[in-house]
Amino acid sequence: MTGTAVRTGAAEGSGMRQVRVFLFLFWLCETVSGQIQYSIPEEIQRGSIVGNIWKDLGLDLRHVTNRNLRVVSAAENPYFTINAASGDLLVSDRIDREEMCGEATSCSIRFDTIADNPMNVFHVEVLIQDTNDNPPSFIKHSIDLDILESSLPGARLAVGNARDPDIGSNALQGYKLSSNQHFSIEETRSRDGLTFVELVLEKGLDREKQSQHSLILTAYDGGDPIRSSTVDININVLDANDNFPVFSQEVYRASISEGAANNSVVLQVKATDEDDGSNSKITYSFTSISDSALNTFSLDGDTGEVKIKGLLDFEKANSYKMVVNAKDGGGHVAQTVLLIDVFDVNDNAPEITFASVTSPVPEDSAPGTVVALINIRDRDSGENGEVECHIDERMPFKLIPSSGNIYKLVSSNVLDREKAPEYNVTVTATDKGTPPFATRRTVRLQLSDTNDNSPAFDQSSYQIFVPENNPSGASVYRVQASDLDLDENAHITYSILNNNSDNIPLSSFISINSQTGVIYAQCAFDYEQLREFQFQVKAQDAGSPPLSSNVTVRVFILDQNDNPPEILYPVPSSDDSVFFELVPPSSDSGYQVAKVVAVDADSGHNSWLSYHLLQAPEFSLFKIGLHTGEIRTSRTFMRKEPHKQNLVILVKDNGQPPLSATATLRVVFTEDLQEAIPELRNHYGDADDESNLKVYLVAALILISFLFIVTLMLAVIIRCRRPKGPMVCNSLVPALYPDIDPRLSTNYQNGTLPLPFSYEVGVALDSKQNEFTFLRSSQNMSTDILFSPNDSGIGNESVEGSIGNERSQEVSSDSVPLRFSTVFH
Repeated sequence: MTGTAVRTGAAEGSGMRQVRVFLFLFWLCETVSGQIQYSIPEEIQRGSIVGNIWKDLGLDLRHVTNRNLRVVSAAENPYFTINAASGDLLVSDRIDREEMCGEATSCSIRFDTIADNPMNVFHVEVLIQDTNDNPPSFIKHSIDLDILESSLPGARLAVGNARDPDIGSNALQGYKLSSNQHFSIEETRSRDGLTFVELVLEKGLDREKQSQHSLILTAYDGGDPIRSSTVDININVLDANDNFPVFSQEVYRASISEGAANNSVVLQVKATDEDDGSNSKITYSFTSISDSALNTFSLDGDTGEVKIKGLLDFEKANSYKMVVNAKDGGGHVAQTVLLIDVFDVNDNAPEITFASVTSPVPEDSAPGTVVALINIRDRDSGENGEVECHIDERMPFKLIPSSGNIYKLVSSNVLDREKAPEYNVTVTATDKGTPPFATRRTVRLQLSDTNDNSPAFDQSSYQIFVPENNPSGASVYRVQASDLDLDENAHITYSILNNNSDNIPLSSFISINSQTGVIYAQCAFDYEQLREFQFQVKAQDAGSPPLSSNVTVRVFILDQNDNPPEILYPVPSSDDSVFFELVPPSSDSGYQVAKVVAVDADSGHNSWLSYHLLQAPEFSLFKIGLHTGEIRTSRTFMRKEPHKQNLVILVKDNGQPPLSATATLRVVFTEDLQEAIPELRNHYGDADDESNLKVYLVAALILISFLFIVTLMLAVIIRCRRPKGPMVCNSLVPALYPDIDPRLSTNYQNGTLPLPFSYEVGVALDSKQNEFTFLRSSQNMSTDILFSPNDSGIGNESVEGSIGNERSQEVSSDSVPLRFSTVFH
């Protein structure tokens, strides 16, 4: 779309001015690029309105404030600024066309403007129109000329041009010479268009009448108002010198690179004079030269060599034009034109300007998001000014040319702040000169966080080992989760998922600190009631939406030695019951008197039991197995010793500190129960109790006989029905112990009571068999072990294994003496 507008108005002291606007607007890839052209006079007052860019672009004025329209210029002084509220382009500094563009016929200032939301780039060109702010000026304040008196009318004297940096009608228009009789002023133009001012002799001179002539030359321009300047011309009349210097060339041309060193010879002008003597001695001088050329070149007056005395800069001036005079000793002057062209060398590195940068960049930005606008400029010309830009290909960004020398830096991949929280993007601009120049500038792009990471526990699952009898409310463990996000997205709270353990609310067991993840025991655990339980902990961040993760925590209760041993036999009794064992006085050493059976509710080392004989009338007569609890005679019984012995047995576990229990066993040495009755009566009661004792003894004999017959029948039946191969039975007791942590395995091996155990009590009829069977594992228990011939309770010293032996055909009850554990009340 193209539009043209003409605007006329007052410019605050600058008079009426006309602004022409040429707008070229097109849309490309979400970015609008356009070109606007204005025209203003030079020396316009600061703060003057050049035009309304927003209106001239045809955009909606209601959004001008939100778009943040601003000037972006690579130059040190942009000369203009924009009112963000109104969109007016304002003059911000003094504009001198002659200082900026010199004698160029066209002068303009180019810069870019940028608007945000969305981001747009507009190219603006402001043409600077000349005003008549400079009067014509001469190089010298006075001019001294010599002329021979023999000069004929029509002779010409070079005066030297006045210089006016203005252009057009404001430039130099002509000259006026003060009134006189002998001279007139005349302008001549060379073939290349250069104008010379010369005095023309109108009337012959007579040195004897007047040796000097003083004239005033006025130069004026065509401005409004007209500006002018004057120079004094002093003419000395000399004796005749009828030859003028002649240059070898009408126009001298030279080319030199801008990097040439000082005092380098550019060229040499040469003029000759056919006169002799002083009239042929020629001196050279500049007569028409700009200030910049005068500061850059020097002329040797004797040799005509033109040398460099200042810095050549192609970017400031690429050509120079000047006039050289050759003056002989007689005062004759000749002029020639000197044209010097400066060619460019690659002496300027590219310039990189970040016009607009978006930082921080959201890490969830889609690929193709514009994060920065970059302006690239090289002041050289041709290939020396052509620039290529690139960034590191490993970066998740890329450069896309936009328009002119503007590049867009856009994201090329998905960004992840957790992998790289920021990027230092280095833009490299390289020109095509020889050798090439490169410029690098780095922009720091930070990424802002989004909640894209769930909390992660430091372990996939947790196992906690808590000793039983722990204090209620004590901390038992701490779970910890981390979140790769930042701030609220990484703030984690902990909670226990709502579930029940064996229909018991989990909250009655444990609780958790929502901020620290510390787990507390809500009650004291009892290993004998609860061996383990598990639950899940949830970690949730504070992002929006929040993310969470769960972990399983398994709690193992460690056993403590908090249960003393419990003696099963002899059975402790709080009444007057008395347990005693009958031992034949003739029994040999090693005869088994009884077996103490005890259990411990604890586990592992805490349930390892040891048996000790704490008290006995004759310690040398008895001994007890440290781990079996079997009480045996250590020697033969002597008749003189008491027939009644009271033994106190101590049962102690292996805990720290150990716990113990005691039991009393009374042993009576006799061959016949009737013989022991009087002593028992004397010890346990009077004669009045003899009848009661007999009743109890008869009842005990009947009960023991009944138990013997039942045991004998069961042993025979099982022996007959035993299968040929081993038969393994399922566990008779449910598994009370689930899988145990390997660290606890040593607590359950090589102990007195491996877990789990059930306990069985049987009556032993053999003097070398136990009154109670050994403690046996209830898991995978074999019937061979349950009913072993050696544990059947049948046998004696003379007839061993009478029932366990397959060769036995029958059993006589008369041949099997009975051992009694008798109770008296």
